Amino acid sequence: MALSRSRFIICMAASAAALALPPAFAQQHYPDRPIKLVVPYAPGGATDILGRLLATSLGEKLGQPVIVDNRPGASTAVGAGLVAKAQPDGYTLLLGAGSTLTMNPVVRKTLPYDPQRGFTMLGVVADMGLVLVANNEVKANTLQELVVESKAAPDKFSYGTFGTASSVHFGGELLKSATGLSMLHVPFNGSSPSLTALMGGQVQLAVDTVVATTPLIKSGKIKPIAALGSRRLALLPQVPTVAESGYPGFDMSTWFTFMAPAGLPAPVQKRLEQSLAEVMAVPEMQRKLVDIGLTPAWGPGAALRERVERELPLMREVAQRANIQAE
Repeated sequence: MALSRSRFIICMAASAAALALPPAFAQQHYPDRPIKLVVPYAPGGATDILGRLLATSLGEKLGQPVIVDNRPGASTAVGAGLVAKAQPDGYTLLLGAGSTLTMNPVVRKTLPYDPQRGFTMLGVVADMGLVLVANNEVKANTLQELVVESKAAPDKFSYGTFGTASSVHFGGELLKSATGLSMLHVPFNGSSPSLTALMGGQVQLAVDTVVATTPLIKSGKIKPIAALGSRRLALLPQVPTVAESGYPGFDMSTWFTFMAPAGLPAPVQKRLEQSLAEVMAVPEMQRKLVDIGLTPAWGPGAALRERVERELPLMREVAQRANIQAE
């Protein structure tokens, strides 16, 4: 009985020692099992494609599968909340967006995550350009002409977006502030109904993504006025930027990030950042992103933090001025 009890104590001590070892051991051997990438968008869109491209390449780089888990809802807040509450061990990651960190915090009274302390920032991966487009019956063909026309008839123009408090809503209101363009916001439930209303003349203008607008522009069903980002778009190189149209310094786009729960161990963070940087540096990956309408824009975790600090006050100002609130 004494011997059996001694063996039991030894086994318990060994088990306790084993339990004390895994964190350091796991960090050194990370990853040793599949990783989950939460994509807070529905399957099939450009963002979902981005997530799957990065998941495949990152999995090859890390030597373990990266499995996409689509969790759409509340402008990325549903998926972001799940990741923020997950164990900070590197096995649950988030493909976040600018809306996750700089728009949701200023339009939603409650969030299931802390946008500034709830995540370990791993990097910015890509931008998606936004475009101001017009119905073909609109006389103006340039942004300056449109501003002049709208000022002459302040109630003439309305603009569609794919939703209240969306990135394109912020883009439209920022455009109004910077240019003096007079137009009334009309939210729709998605790009398709917004752009259908534009083609039908129910709204005269729309702000939407380059992905959604390019096919309609190239088929002549709508016309582009200006790209909202700082550079011309690869899919629409003939379209001038807002800055080129006489409003220097203007820059608004949707951007996508990689994040993990707060408290990620430094060795795991370093491994993930380095692997992401290597994935984003591959020319074939860059080409694939351009083909789906995205602009490769790699920056490490520090660059992501700087971008959030720079844009969050601007988005807060836009939301207050235009009284933007999440529905």
